[in-house]
Amino acid sequence: MALITVNCFSSMLMRTVPINVILPVDKQVEAVRAEEDGARYVPNEPAGGFKTLYLLHGIFGNYTDWVSGTCIQRWAEERDLAVVMPSGDNMFYLDQPEAHDYYGRFIGEELVALTRAMFPLSRRREDTFIGGLSMGGYGALRNGLKYADTFGSIASMSGALLVDGVSERTDDTSTFFQSRRFAKAVYGDPDAVAGSDRDPLWLAGRLVASGGPLPRIYVSCGTEDSLLAANRDVARELDAQGFSVTYEETAGGHTWEYWNRAIERVVDWLPLDEPVMGIGSGNVHV
Repeated sequence: MALITVNCFSSMLMRTVPINVILPVDKQVEAVRAEEDGARYVPNEPAGGFKTLYLLHGIFGNYTDWVSGTCIQRWAEERDLAVVMPSGDNMFYLDQPEAHDYYGRFIGEELVALTRAMFPLSRRREDTFIGGLSMGGYGALRNGLKYADTFGSIASMSGALLVDGVSERTDDTSTFFQSRRFAKAVYGDPDAVAGSDRDPLWLAGRLVASGGPLPRIYVSCGTEDSLLAANRDVARELDAQGFSVTYEETAGGHTWEYWNRAIERVVDWLPLDEPVMGIGSGNVHV
């Protein structure tokens, strides 16, 4: 398994940004067997490029979170899946025009174009996926729906999908990210979030009305997570709008123990091909 850290300039963010990429290109598959040479192996590269998951972290995190907190490397290698992990700071993967921090356009447009230019990734919509946890779950759902011509599948794990609750925040809370002041900095006018392109359900309705292809959607949340009710409601509404929705809730809270299990289920849910047998960089037969 190749784990690659990229530093590249983003015109959407006007700075150099770090990205982690899991690329199963160093998995070796048997090519020729001759008595005099023994087994001979070559790097595995699927025809048309690797199917790709753009995977977003939660609040307080960065591009290293998924690799350090879960077994995503092993599952990606097993299933020939490329995984791209950017940093979204604490900005919920939304555009901030005043600061020229276009996080949404970076995720939905620029990051996909950059990584496709750098690596052997599939350019097909049905092979391109987006997912995330908590803040990243919101970012995946919002940007997956806004850029549905790019992403064929969306996965939100423990998503911070409290769009209707943004306007109800106050500045009396114990942490800044729960305050109305923080919500205003991230979302703009908190009272105007619902019914805007910062509202995933509004984006979903607009996409249905356009008659365009609808992405498959996976929503999951732990039964001990305070975000459970919001995730249930969003999954129910998306299903009612006509999306193909897989909703799962299992034991667990807002923790890496839960997300480690959840991302494995996401990889199983994604429309991936049967894996090619081979040996990886850890000498693990898969």
